[in-house]
Amino acid sequence: MGREVSESCIDSLLTEIVSTYCNRFYATKPELAARRIEAIGYQVGHQLSERYTMERPRFTDHLEAIKFICKDFWSEVFKKQIDNLKTNHRGTFVLQDNGFRWLSRISVDPSIDSLTENGRLPQDSSAFSENKAAQAMSMHLYFLVES
Repeated sequence: MGREVSESCIDSLLTEIVSTYCNRFYATKPELAARRIEAIGYQVGHQLSERYTMERPRFTDHLEAIKFICKDFWSEVFKKQIDNLKTNHRGTFVLQDNGFRWLSRISVDPSIDSLTENGRLPQDSSAFSENKAAQAMSMHLYFLVES
């Protein structure tokens, strides 16, 4: 494609979107934050797909569209092809990227989010921080996945 955006800019933008919706707008309602992040991701994906398919002929079937996503689109956006594609042969496809770049630099500082009222970490702070990391990753995934 013509214009490119720095990967670090995309990482920062996605991190800020997730952080803002989870910690400011919908701090007490994570399900609403997830739905809003998903809606933003859907809109971005829709616009990207329109841009990358503008000069291509229409896809004739699902398999042709999936092949385009796995090879051309994914390579253009993430600089690599999909690692694995699975299907149930009834219209459901699962794309697997073993080194997904948007999640590779996510970390959670347990000292910030897991402090108790008296300023001390809970007894099992490693399990708590793993849970917070999983929540952060799942919120980032809402940007990418349409339910």
